[in-house]
Amino acid sequence: MTSTSTATRRVGKPRGAYAKTDEKRRVILDAALEVFAQSGYRAGSIRDIAERVGMSEAGLLHHFPNKSALLAAVLERRDVRGEQLVPIDDASIGRATIAGLLELASYNASTPGVVALYCTLSAEGTSPDHPAHEYFVRRYDWMREGLEKAFTVIQREGGLQPGVRPLSAAVRTVALMDGLQVQWLLDRDVLDMTEELRGFLRTIVSYEL
Repeated sequence: MTSTSTATRRVGKPRGAYAKTDEKRRVILDAALEVFAQSGYRAGSIRDIAERVGMSEAGLLHHFPNKSALLAAVLERRDVRGEQLVPIDDASIGRATIAGLLELASYNASTPGVVALYCTLSAEGTSPDHPAHEYFVRRYDWMREGLEKAFTVIQREGGLQPGVRPLSAAVRTVALMDGLQVQWLLDRDVLDMTEELRGFLRTIVSYEL
């Protein structure tokens, strides 16, 4: 029978190891985000990322088996905050989803590296053989569908401008947000993403934003 002290030590060590592993993964993902944002996925290398975190390539690959897996983890991490701000999977609440878009635009303005990564990879991902291609296909389908549902709820509540179709509103909203991000990356003083999005949404919905 294992003694209490021995059992405690055995439980404690893995917890410490897991914490260190999680922290190391976080550091690697931060570095990968920077490299992919600056160089793109194809040009950004495992070696560049490993050097930024003071690791060997083999050491980095211990945490992520290959470059594609690393990219998937970076994109997943990027999505977490967005999903917290925009309740798109519960589009039945309609107006909260649209309000969340404005919060997301404000948040994005505080994370230029993440915005740059998204813009770079979404352009690269139009190629069918790119590792992020399916991710962006699914993401745009998900965003259009979620926002269409949200605008449909708003329409039922009488909050959509006359003649505006929910699907068209969803498509235009996504297009505007992505286009604003590119312009903002080129010159951050030329526009305020949140206010430009707010102004556009006011042409779609009939309530105060």
